[in-house]
Amino acid sequence: MRGKPKEHARPETGFVWLRLLGALLVVFDHSTVLASTTDPTIFPGEWNIPLAHIAVVTFFAMSGYQVSGSWARDPSWWRFSFRRILRIFPPYVFVLMVCAFVIGPLFTTVSSGDYWRNTRVFCYVVCNTAMFPMQHDLPGVFTGNPYPWAVNGSIWTLPMELLAYGLVVLVGLVLVLVRTKLVLIPVFAGIVGLDIYYGASAFDPGRPGSIVNVPIGTTVNLLVPFVIGMILFSYRDRIPLSPWFAWLLFGVLIAVHWTPADRYVFPVAMAYGVITLAHHMPKWLEHGKKWAYGSYGAYLWGFVVQQMVVAVFGVSDKWTLIAIAVPLSWFAGLLSWLYIEKPTQELRAFIRKPERVVVDAAGNTR
Repeated sequence: MRGKPKEHARPETGFVWLRLLGALLVVFDHSTVLASTTDPTIFPGEWNIPLAHIAVVTFFAMSGYQVSGSWARDPSWWRFSFRRILRIFPPYVFVLMVCAFVIGPLFTTVSSGDYWRNTRVFCYVVCNTAMFPMQHDLPGVFTGNPYPWAVNGSIWTLPMELLAYGLVVLVGLVLVLVRTKLVLIPVFAGIVGLDIYYGASAFDPGRPGSIVNVPIGTTVNLLVPFVIGMILFSYRDRIPLSPWFAWLLFGVLIAVHWTPADRYVFPVAMAYGVITLAHHMPKWLEHGKKWAYGSYGAYLWGFVVQQMVVAVFGVSDKWTLIAIAVPLSWFAGLLSWLYIEKPTQELRAFIRKPERVVVDAAGNTR
């Protein structure tokens, strides 16, 4: 006799928890390089893969899947764009302003007058809000830390995410014309071809080239899992999300990790695995979901929190930094969700998809 089918949480719940886990893993991994250590990642060097890179790749895969769903529910380029703006910019701009106008003056090594007269203080907010070009330093801020090159190193992926959203709009508009999901196949082939050409990896941006300080090679490399997420959503009625197949892909990934095939297997295994896992999370996670909504804020604040902890307490041990920074980053993310992200998300009510009006034979609308 077959047992009762296992109940899973809704996919949205799975994505919420996995995004929080990914954000905290980024903080966890960054603690290695932000403390006084020469190791670039928490993993042993011979593994040749940073934990933070795995997290970012899964972020892009989940975004490709979820954002494609948003477009499918309402294929309007301007409403789609406005929703993305409401999601990305309010907490992001707030972080930028706090860094430039509060944290910067408190932690800078230059005089107060020199700090406020420096145009880079205001460019930090304006340029990073525009995302092109990005500026990562503030005058004299955290220059005594082991990692003095960025006040908030996590924000470097946001322009790439924005470009990925643009790809969704472009593909969506093309689908209006050709009306076949097969258009995703040449898009995916083209992205993979560019990825091979630029040759970017976790530790290498690949061939020289940038879009106003945003590396093209890394952008293309992260678009690969994003497009895989788009494909998995578009063909969700034909591609089953099987945990067994996800484990098989993971086994293949381990087998080919130190071979050239890793470039092709890694994004597929990570994208398929994380999206499958999101659909197979335990039902009980539904009850604590309210504590997991701070993933984006945790990602935005984690690096800054770590830099401040190192500067104030002189932490030079990665495990100590992890123990302090991970819970603080989660708490900062939760506050960001409650007081910035959630209120601004409610503004989506003003851009609802118009209801379809049906006129019957008698001329009545319904």
